[in-house]
Amino acid sequence: MASVEYSLGKGASSVFSAASATTGIIVALAVLGQASHNLIARLFLAEAGAEAEDVRLASRRERLRRALHRLSDAFLWILGGAWLAETWGLDLVKPAPGSLAQLFVRPIFEAAATVVAAWMLWTVISAIIDEKMPRALGPGEEDQVVPGSASRLATLLPLLRHTVLIVIVVVGIIAALERLGFNIGPLLAGLGVIGIAIGFGAQNLVRDVISGVFFLMEDAFRIGEYIQSGNYKGTVEGFSIRSIRLRHHHGPVYTVPFGLLGAIQNQSRDWVIDKLTVGITYDSDLERARKLIKQIGLDLASDPEFTRLILEPLKMQGVEQLGDFAVQIRLKMMTLPGEQFVIRRKAYAMIKKAFDENGIKFALPTVQIAGEGDAATAAAAQRALELTQTAAA
Repeated sequence: MASVEYSLGKGASSVFSAASATTGIIVALAVLGQASHNLIARLFLAEAGAEAEDVRLASRRERLRRALHRLSDAFLWILGGAWLAETWGLDLVKPAPGSLAQLFVRPIFEAAATVVAAWMLWTVISAIIDEKMPRALGPGEEDQVVPGSASRLATLLPLLRHTVLIVIVVVGIIAALERLGFNIGPLLAGLGVIGIAIGFGAQNLVRDVISGVFFLMEDAFRIGEYIQSGNYKGTVEGFSIRSIRLRHHHGPVYTVPFGLLGAIQNQSRDWVIDKLTVGITYDSDLERARKLIKQIGLDLASDPEFTRLILEPLKMQGVEQLGDFAVQIRLKMMTLPGEQFVIRRKAYAMIKKAFDENGIKFALPTVQIAGEGDAATAAAAQRALELTQTAAA
């Protein structure tokens, strides 16, 4: 009886000791967590003053700070779990066969560690992608030209982020289930069969996904570019794995599956040649008109508002057509994509003013009516026609 009481007392004492140690471990982990957060904050605060003006760098440092906080928290969670297991007498390294540690505790701990490791990996990759992501244009910066490499990164990195996230989630879940003792062989086989069934039953979806992959590999479009495909046209606002989102210049948004795009006309690459046609009268001086247009092109190219937008100045190409009432002259200029419209409007206004000041007239359609005989004869004929129509009615 005394031995039983001694054994119970010893067990109660052991449980009390483990509970006290658990409280101490929790307190120690909380202190370590707070200390690590303070240390990380102090490290980032040390250089924040000199770089306060760089908003982009400050945003990157903030993302990196959050990533380090998450990594330190994950490390403390793993350390705390192993420490608590040792405190309660659970050998996670070499558990006894058939013991509670071997059957339940270690598999759960390994599955949790796998999930945490996957989360840590995603945090690091996400921070790297955020670091490489081009800076978004702020208010008042919409007219700035985005370099081609930056726009391509802005197009591909979001898709890469989603793909990596899906891969990490799937692999993490499968690895965690394996650690818990599940036989993942039938699961993988079942997923393969389901994938084949989905492939046969959703051929349009597979076509859209594959078409989107090839469009991105061929760099057919990027976010912010204006494209046209059949009846669909607009600025690329974003896309998913199966469709693209186009914002029409009048406001509506098209969501178009990649499989329906077909041939794409990209109107935002490198340069664009804009051709204008002006009709002047037959008695106008063509050489004078040519010189005026050439000077207008030079003035536009030297204008600070348009100088970076014009690649080749406006010039006259010659007579395009001898029309019924006008001599059609053709003008040409090369500009950055999408900028030709505002330059064209300014050019038309300058041409109108210059032609008016130099006596060059714009041709307008006119109608000339001629008849034979005097006015009395014409009036009599008109009167006779009216009487005939009245009698017929």
